Amino acid sequence: MIILVAVCAAIYSAALIAFKTAIPLIPGITEVRIANIFPMVFGLLFGPAGAWGTALGNLIGDVFGGTLGPGSVAGLFGNFLLGYLPYTLWVTLLPFTQKSREWHPHRVWSWLNYILIAFISSASCGVVIGIAVDALGIVPYEILTRIITLNNTLASLIGLALLNAVFGTIKHQFGLFWTDLLDEEEIAPPVTAPIGAWVIAIASTIGFLGGMITDLPATQIGWLSALAILIGSLLL
Repeated sequence: MIILVAVCAAIYSAALIAFKTAIPLIPGITEVRIANIFPMVFGLLFGPAGAWGTALGNLIGDVFGGTLGPGSVAGLFGNFLLGYLPYTLWVTLLPFTQKSREWHPHRVWSWLNYILIAFISSASCGVVIGIAVDALGIVPYEILTRIITLNNTLASLIGLALLNAVFGTIKHQFGLFWTDLLDEEEIAPPVTAPIGAWVIAIASTIGFLGGMITDLPATQIGWLSALAILIGSLLL
């Protein structure tokens, strides 16, 4: 698992650095992140190793891509969620339909689960990074949160092609699927996991929509949503 952390971090950071200045959306803050086809795939394939690899890979990308700054700390946590939520939500968001942790391309519920989690994990990342960067006075919360969410969701959906292509090889030929590497007690979700999954789903959606559904100030919504996402993650 430690080696997989290093491999995921290396792949993700290399892809980030390669396209860091290709299509900037907010110079020095975010860009069209082609590399974000990887985090959800890494999380579903490698579990905790994918989450930590994504977090560290983003930090390395900031260091060598010339965008290291105060917002990089929020980027570390936000990108951790991009890899953490996919594998923790996979059997807890829709627990009565999605009982296997494996990717089944011929099952409709696997596709629906992937699409839902792609948005939720992307929105959670956007809320956490958006509110932190807003607090630093760099970019308004509503603008950055929506850019990150849409950017990451689209990339994650493109990543479906990658997951389809490599899942069988990773699991059956290499034997590196994360549930095959960890003990059962390390894999089984706690009884609070479904509650945490839906807390995150609701909080990330509200954080993304913000002022479109309530009269509260956007930053207040952002802080409340970020706190709920943190609590939900701990329940997972």
